[in-house]
This record gives sequence, structure tokens and C-alpha cells, in this order.
Amino acid sequence: MYLKFILCLSMAFVSMIGFSQEDNKAYQIAKKIDQANDGFKGETSKMIMKLRSAGSEITREMVSKMMEESDSESKSLLEFLIPKDVSGTKLLTWSVKADDDSQWIYLPAFKKTKRISSSTKSSSFMGSEFTYEDLRSVDIDKFDYKFISEEKKGDDLIWNYEKTPKEKSGYSKQVLKTSQKYMSPVEVSYYDRSDSLLKTAVSSDFKSYKVGAKVFWRPNKIIMKNVQTGKESELIWVERKLGVELSARDFAKRSLER
Repeated sequence: MYLKFILCLSMAFVSMIGFSQEDNKAYQIAKKIDQANDGFKGETSKMIMKLRSAGSEITREMVSKMMEESDSESKSLLEFLIPKDVSGTKLLTWSVKADDDSQWIYLPAFKKTKRISSSTKSSSFMGSEFTYEDLRSVDIDKFDYKFISEEKKGDDLIWNYEKTPKEKSGYSKQVLKTSQKYMSPVEVSYYDRSDSLLKTAVSSDFKSYKVGAKVFWRPNKIIMKNVQTGKESELIWVERKLGVELSARDFAKRSLER
């Protein structure tokens, strides 16, 4: 809870009302963003991942696809193409609103599929600054919210709010700067379990995609920087299509070993 101890009972009551209104506003913003991004049906993309550390850079190429299976469930599959040492590695994610998410990784060197346990979801994904947890679709009801502020930025309105996970997470909280224009975060600050700033994700190069009568905005570049180590990972989308018809068979666990 975000309430502070106040000696005067009347002041405490006023404070409770204020924080309640702020929490509700942040939740309503999150809900509005969630609804704005529903209905894309399916998405396919080609991506480049760049890992930077101490002046060195490693480049990887991937393909991914994502499908809205229902109002409460989505599935995604990511596969590495190059370099050779990671080629064929696949990550399958099933995100479910009312239940725990499930993830599996296929490692071609071992010809084995491994389920990602809840205790390892905060681990680095393939040596990047993204974790397995970062690669899941987010259900807004799995968090508590606190509104911070809003600010005009050119022709856009930026909402600043905080969300705290209700379930086990590698983060104590996330602080988001979210664009009303794009209905998407433009910056996210991640705090570790000791409540210290761990890393920031900055999204840019937004492009619009039309599916039926609805327009979706997606960032085509995300830079995740670990402020504690100085390492960073960049994701770039070079090809992206929304409204793609996909089959649930493509997201079956047995499809990982094809």
C-alpha cells in the first residue's frame, strides 16, 4: 500500500482518498493502453539483437511470431537464425491472464526442450539484458498501480506511473513513461529486489500498422541498458507485419523440435 502513517485521523482520511484516486488513475491508464493494443490478431517479424559490453558488440538475427489466441491468452515463438552458435534456439511463451505464464526453450545443441521455471524467469535471456520475464505479454491485473504525474511533450502527453508485481518477479517495481499518442511505453525503469535502479528500456522509431479499422503503434527499436553493469542490448525490428493469420499448431510445444 502507498499510504503513509499520519497522526491526525482527518488528515489520514484525506490522504487515503488522494492515494486511492491516484492508484485508480494509473490502473485506468494501463487498462486503456491494454485495450488499444488488443485486436492485432497475429504478428510476424524479423529482428536484430545487438549485445554490447566493454566496447565489444555481438550481433544476432531472429524471427518471431505472436498470436492472440483469445481475449485472455496470447502465444509467441522466437527463433535465432545467426550466428551459428545460437542458430535454431527457440523460445516459446504462453501468456495467460488468469494463470501463471509458461515458457520453454529449445536448445539444438542438446536436441532438448527445457521449461523455464518461475525461479529462473528473472535470468538473462541468451546473455542479453532482457530476461525471460521481459519477453512475456503483460496482464495488467497482475500488478498494483500508482499514478505519479503527466507531462506534455510536443503534441504528445506522457503518463508517468509505477507498477508493482503481485506475483513473484525479478523486479520490485517498474516505473513507466507512457505515450498517449502511441499508447505504448517510451521508457521503463526496472528496479531490482533491493529497490535499486537496475536497468532502463528506451523505445523509439514508432511506426503505425493498420489491422482492419484499427491502427496500432509499435516501437521498432528498444535499447535495454543495465545501469549497474553498463552493458546494453538493442532490439531492432527490420520487418514487421500485423494482422497475420497464424495457426495454434505453430505454437505447440512439439513444434519447438521441428
